[in-house]
Amino acid sequence: MRGMNAPASSLPLPPSPDTPTPLLGGLSPSAFMRRHWQKKPLLIRQAVPGVQAPLDRAALFALAGEEAVESRLIVQQRLAQAQPGKVGKGAKAAAAVADDAGWSLKHGPLNRRSLPPLTQPGWTLLVQGLDLHVPAAHELLQRFRFVPDARLDDLMISYATDGGGVGPHYDSYDVFLLQVHGQRRWRVGKLKDDSLQPDVPLKILSHFEPEEEYLLEPGDMLYLPPMWAHDGVAQGECMTCSIGFRVPEATELAREVLIRFVEELDSEAPRRLYRDPKQEATETPGLIPDALEAFAADAIERLLKDRDGLRSALGEILTEPKPRVWFEAGEPLPEGVGVRLDARTRMVYDGQRVFANGESWRAAGQDARHLCELADRRGLSAKTVARASATLRELLNQWAEDGWLHPQP
Repeated sequence: MRGMNAPASSLPLPPSPDTPTPLLGGLSPSAFMRRHWQKKPLLIRQAVPGVQAPLDRAALFALAGEEAVESRLIVQQRLAQAQPGKVGKGAKAAAAVADDAGWSLKHGPLNRRSLPPLTQPGWTLLVQGLDLHVPAAHELLQRFRFVPDARLDDLMISYATDGGGVGPHYDSYDVFLLQVHGQRRWRVGKLKDDSLQPDVPLKILSHFEPEEEYLLEPGDMLYLPPMWAHDGVAQGECMTCSIGFRVPEATELAREVLIRFVEELDSEAPRRLYRDPKQEATETPGLIPDALEAFAADAIERLLKDRDGLRSALGEILTEPKPRVWFEAGEPLPEGVGVRLDARTRMVYDGQRVFANGESWRAAGQDARHLCELADRRGLSAKTVARASATLRELLNQWAEDGWLHPQP
């Protein structure tokens, strides 16, 4: 399926990789990926002019109290004890006490009464996966699909009172930090020492050496590759959206792929049993026979040669829904409608299969082209759905009943 032309549709494709965009400071996505992606930071003034926070403060606080939403409350006790208006301009005051702030961390759900007063400085509310719950956040996330969906993780929002932050730290993933309300001062530097402060519930660097400092206004954005140290401190009340990208760790990914692959091996396949008809009587019964070690090595080698099975396991892992994600049951598709994927649906494809929400299907021909289009555009027009084969229509109906997609007029 790779390289196939998608049929025409009323649903837009992501912008051309070679088209300059304000989102990337006038660079095209192709130029940005060559010059900055996983290489060096980029400050972008007015990446999203006129940006509005995906939701207001009251709605954010209400969302943090829901069981299905991942949220965290971080409080710097030293700043919490400061008098309102005496914190200074946020960044300097917070930096002065960062090493001894008496950090506290509380996981949600967090109802409004569990949050500090708005007049209390130095606290931060983090809400993960905002794109799964707020349509405006999901739409904002779509602007970053010049990076493969297999890498896209989620949109997190950080609300902070004056001086609030999470301390100097580094991330193992790529992140775009978009200011959507108020101001936040960022200090950034290459990670030279990854040692962390002891006895702190957060991963705060013991020795942070900033090299650059930026004050971000609404609409400004900062891109940071993995392993760049940074510290963001609110200047007054502020909100920042973090668009994060998954960076798989080799050992962990290999473990997940192999576990999924082994679980899905055909139980009806011929069984290969170890045989040792030439085993001699031994005086060293504790010694593992060389033939048994060779049998195990051959079994692993045969497994790794099944590239098709490994690719299938990888695609299913990459689309596995996050914890706390579930879908509401729907109805079969009515006639004359298009479809759009649910915001919670993860869908990708390779050369032989399509993957959605941890499952996989083989597809070829016109069905494959339609499913690739669905993954790329996250929707299909009514005209395309009307042309779908009976097999594909049955699959789309099943996904509609499962809540994975919805009718689109």
